[in-house]
Amino acid sequence: MVKENELVDLLNKRTPGKKSAYYRPRDAATIIFLRFNEKQPRILMGKRHEDHKFMPGKFVFPGGRVDFADSRVQPTGDFPAATMGKLLQNMKRGISANRARGLGMAAIREAFEEAGVLYGQPQARKQSSRSVAWQDFLDQGVSPSLSGLSYIARAITPPGRPRRFDTRFFAADACGIAKTLNAQDVPTNELLERAWLTFDEALDADIPLITKVVLQHLKIRLDKGCLGDHEYPTPFYFHQQGKFLRIEH
Repeated sequence: MVKENELVDLLNKRTPGKKSAYYRPRDAATIIFLRFNEKQPRILMGKRHEDHKFMPGKFVFPGGRVDFADSRVQPTGDFPAATMGKLLQNMKRGISANRARGLGMAAIREAFEEAGVLYGQPQARKQSSRSVAWQDFLDQGVSPSLSGLSYIARAITPPGRPRRFDTRFFAADACGIAKTLNAQDVPTNELLERAWLTFDEALDADIPLITKVVLQHLKIRLDKGCLGDHEYPTPFYFHQQGKFLRIEH
């Protein structure tokens, strides 16, 4: 396992991709669910279809870009103050707590759409949404909650890529999953399969380089017993003048 200060070096050893026109990165979020009921922790991942234009055939965490509706549905529990403060740092355009909540809500929604996992609590009161995806989530009798999410990392896709995302990575104990749908009932076919992998299995799988870096960081954090420590530094990886840099929130 590499050291924390060596992780950015992994990104700078990557093979440069084919350059394309400049695109502004879009807000995105992903969630790493962890099971602790076995000898080794296991992580929920899924394999993307080979015909996808973005990361075909790769094993990834459930996640995707933020939708407008993600900041309109009310969560049962909010982010801790320390997490909220970090999410507001270096936020591009329209800084607000509501937008920060939308990042976590996007991760929860994508986990439902791609993996059939509903993270939250039984609904205390009925909610509705104009968003089809969120209404499908709420119809399962679950209210999303942000209070159990740990803000693990942030990374922006380098310039010159056909798709660019400003992605926030969250982690959560799988005991906070209120419900898991059967494979045939998962709302989308974004992922071919869902699998609970050990860290070693995940790192040996065909995963994007940034996923490998985030997994290494998460493993270090777990080894220190800091998963739920919202004051723990959160790395932010971005590209500047031809190389990746890392700062901490």
